[in-house]
Amino acid sequence: MVEPGLIRAAQSGDRDALITLLREVETHVYRTAYYILNNEQDALDAAQEALIRIYTKIGSYEEKAQFKTWIQRIVTNICIDKFRRNKPTVSIDEHEMVFQEKQNVEDEVMSAYAVQDIRAAIDKLPDHHRAVVVLRYLQDFSYNEIADSLDLPLNTVKSYLFRARQQLQTLLHDYQKGGVRG
Repeated sequence: MVEPGLIRAAQSGDRDALITLLREVETHVYRTAYYILNNEQDALDAAQEALIRIYTKIGSYEEKAQFKTWIQRIVTNICIDKFRRNKPTVSIDEHEMVFQEKQNVEDEVMSAYAVQDIRAAIDKLPDHHRAVVVLRYLQDFSYNEIADSLDLPLNTVKSYLFRARQQLQTLLHDYQKGGVRG
C-alpha cells in the first residue's frame, strides 16, 4: 500500500512525505468509511477525522503492525463511534439509474434492488459484525488483518464473521429461494 521509507520520513517530521502519505491513503480511508456508514456526508466527515488522526498520531505507528491495518483500525473505530452517536437514518439515493441500450433493463433493475437489499441487510447488522463484514468482503482483508485492525482476537473475528453470515442469510432469505423483493 505505502512504501515503508515514506512512512519513516513522515514519522521523522518530513511534511512533504506526510502529505504524500495522506494523499495515498485518503481514497482507502474514505471507501472504508462509506462502506461502514453508507452515507456520503458521514463518510467524508469520518474520513477527514481519520486523516487528521493519522496526521497527529503518525509518530505512534510501530512497524510491528502493517500500516494498512493501523490505518484501518483508526478509520473503523471512528466510524463505529460515529455510528453509535448518530443512529443511521434511511437515505434515498440521489443517483439515477443509467441503462445501456443492449442490456436487459429488467436485469439491471433487479440487480440494483439486490445491491440495495444486501446493503440494507449489512446495515441491520450489529456494529461489530458490520465492521468485520466490510473489512472481509468489501476491503478484502485477511482474518489476521481484521483482527489487527479491530484489535480483536483472531477467533473473535471468525466468530463475528460466522454470526454475521448467519444473520445475512436470514435477512436475505427471499433471494436464496429465488424470490423477489417484497
